[in-house]
Amino acid sequence: MRILATFVYQSMAVVGGASIIGGIEPLKACLLAGFTAVANVVSKLAAAYADDGKITLEELDAAFSMNAAPSSKENYEQ
Repeated sequence: MRILATFVYQSMAVVGGASIIGGIEPLKACLLAGFTAVANVVSKLAAAYADDGKITLEELDAAFSMNAAPSSKENYEQ
């Protein structure tokens, strides 16, 4: 589910600018941004795995973090 959220989050951020300013079709802009975001997460996970042969929960969370905004989980813990 987190990988889907990553795809949607990044693709929605690019659709407006790329399709309006760059002349790219919205669907193509969405797919390109989403696949790029997913590839970035997979790359971070592969690098974490290459270090010691395992992925910790902290490494998993770090791979999916895209900004400094608190997650809904952090909002409820206060």
